[in-house]
Amino acid sequence: MSVQLQQLRYFLAVVETRHFTQAADELGVSQPTLSKQIHTLEASLGAPLFERVRGAVNLTVAGQTLLPLAQRIVTDADTARDAVQDIVGLRRGEVRLGATPSLCSSLVPAVLRTYRTDHPDIRLHVSEGSSPDLIAGLLAHTLDLALIVAPEQGVDPALSTTELVRESLVVASVAAEPPPTVARQLDLAELRHTPMVMFREGYDIRDATLQACERAGFTPKFAVEGGEMDAVLAFVEAGLGVAVVPSMVLANRPLLRATPLAPPGMRRTIALAQRRVAVLPHAAAALREVVVEHIASGRLPFGVRAL
Repeated sequence: MSVQLQQLRYFLAVVETRHFTQAADELGVSQPTLSKQIHTLEASLGAPLFERVRGAVNLTVAGQTLLPLAQRIVTDADTARDAVQDIVGLRRGEVRLGATPSLCSSLVPAVLRTYRTDHPDIRLHVSEGSSPDLIAGLLAHTLDLALIVAPEQGVDPALSTTELVRESLVVASVAAEPPPTVARQLDLAELRHTPMVMFREGYDIRDATLQACERAGFTPKFAVEGGEMDAVLAFVEAGLGVAVVPSMVLANRPLLRATPLAPPGMRRTIALAQRRVAVLPHAAAALREVVVEHIASGRLPFGVRAL
């Protein structure tokens, strides 16, 4: 016969009250039920735990031996229960989110503000990187979720993605200077002789821009290259050149102008990625819901369309 956690709780209640009836009252059970469970526990252990002397209930040597062990077991069980309930109830825990630099400076702050308001005790870890790096982080189990630019060839079969928005790429230039075109939209070929600020290698936008320029029949002239998103935008603000950037990153850049590209234009799809077979931790699952709800709310900047 095995020892049950409930029996240990009954045992500790009798130890505390030194009385079977009082212990039963505190536990909310009948005295016969309590006595039966104590007898069953004694039978399982092969030794009496209590002795009655002139109406008093005292521990036997076996009971004294069991006492610290029972206290430890019950405490550990209660601690485990509370810890799991805290996780399930989102009163503690952590979530590891990855996002591209453009999304970290546009979409992610609003999402995290909402999440933090609803779940203030959850620790947030944000990793900023290129989409390939974020995909590698998911596969290495260092990220729970990642906001990536969906690659045309698809992602690793071990991952699943949910497409969220489709975003237009625009040409960023200094707002105080003449626009790069007199038309409402800019034909990419018009940038043939215009100095451009270019992202570092490994950036999705760099590859997309170079491919689009090649289709337009020219090789772009770089004024500066090798920057991250904030650096590229700062270089454009400094008047070093124009840059092809996601439209949403210009929402809080009043010094910059966004000029749409003429058809067919340039677009990219933003997706939320996770491991396919993994069960998301409660904290990560809650963040996923916030991301989806934020997109569904329609609070999206110019040039961004929910899917």
